[in-house]
Order: sequence, then structure tokens, then C-alpha cells
Amino acid sequence: MADFTHLDEAGSARMVNVGEKPVTPREAVAEACVKMEAATAESIRENQTKKGEVLQVARLAGIMAAKRTDELIPLCHGLPLESIDVAFTFEDATTLRITATAKVAAKTGVEMEAMTAASVAALTVYDMCKAIDRGMEIRQVRLMKKSGGKSGTYERQPEN
Repeated sequence: MADFTHLDEAGSARMVNVGEKPVTPREAVAEACVKMEAATAESIRENQTKKGEVLQVARLAGIMAAKRTDELIPLCHGLPLESIDVAFTFEDATTLRITATAKVAAKTGVEMEAMTAASVAALTVYDMCKAIDRGMEIRQVRLMKKSGGKSGTYERQPEN
């Protein structure tokens, strides 16, 4: 059998044993973009949606989701997260960029927690605004940077 870390000798799924790995500081940054109508973006910026403060609710949803990543992704290890930050930037009149940063001192990485936070925050924006803009799109859920652990640092290269 090929050397897949999440499969045992018989080809069955398994959780990777990280017991022998050292605890190291780890950080991951992920992002998601929500494309929407300009009027929807303006409603969010001005806190004028009927469901309330979209970005505050989305921030809380992202943080809560990151804390439960191991319950959502079957082979993820539960991590004692030290910090989750979810930030929002309007790139232009129709694009909201969500950036999630997760930090931990652990034996395994925190990339999935950052990506889960960004994803669920984006889904929450959609949920809170779908009545006014069903055409919203969630785009570019991706890892931007990670540090720590045996594999070291990864940083996404800028697109041309």
C-alpha cells in the first residue's frame, strides 16, 4: 500500500498518531471571499440588515466553528486552541474578504481550524443576507500561511 498517513495497512481510515511528535508553536491563516451585490455589501457595512450585525455574528460563528473542527472533519485531532481571530475587509464594492488566524502550541497543525473558521464565517454572512441577495458566492477558501511543526513555514505566493 502507498504511504498514506491516514490509511492503515489494510486501507482503512485511521487517525495519525502524533504521540511522539514534540509540542511546538503553530499558526495558520486562511481566507474566504464572499462576492455579493453592492447594495448587500453596503447593508452589511452600515449594519442595516434585518438580521442584525452580520460581521459580529459571522465572527462568533467562525470562532465557535474553529473550536469544534475535530467534530466536523473526521480525522482531525482536537486541539487546545490558544487564539482564533476572524477579520473582515471589503476589497471593493462587492467583495468581502474574511481572514481567520488560528494559534496553538501542539503536536499537529492548526490549518483546518483556520480554514473552518473562514468557511463558517462566510456561510454565516450568506445565511444572514440570503433574503436580500441569494446570488452571493463564497469563493477562494484557502490556506494563506502556516508556520510551525516539522514541515516548517508555508506561504501562498501572490497570484499574477
